[in-house]
Amino acid sequence: MEDILQTFGAFMVVLIAVEIFTNIRIYLGSSSLPVELVIATALMAVARKIIVLDLKLVTSEQIVGLALVTIALGISYWLVKNKTGHSKL
Repeated sequence: MEDILQTFGAFMVVLIAVEIFTNIRIYLGSSSLPVELVIATALMAVARKIIVLDLKLVTSEQIVGLALVTIALGISYWLVKNKTGHSKL
């Protein structure tokens, strides 16, 4: 199980790197910061951290902190998505 988690974590690092490269390419091409993509990349990085988290090594404060960061990024993403009019709600 540990090997599967490490492999999946490494795969997610590659996906995050591709997203960061895409963000930089869009920024250099249009001179505007793609906020929605940056927040989505941050959410992916936090999700990776949570997935590969070893619960034997972390404190309850760290888990609460990760939960709060995830909630804050989720709300931020929702707000940006609704402000730009891309939402289908």
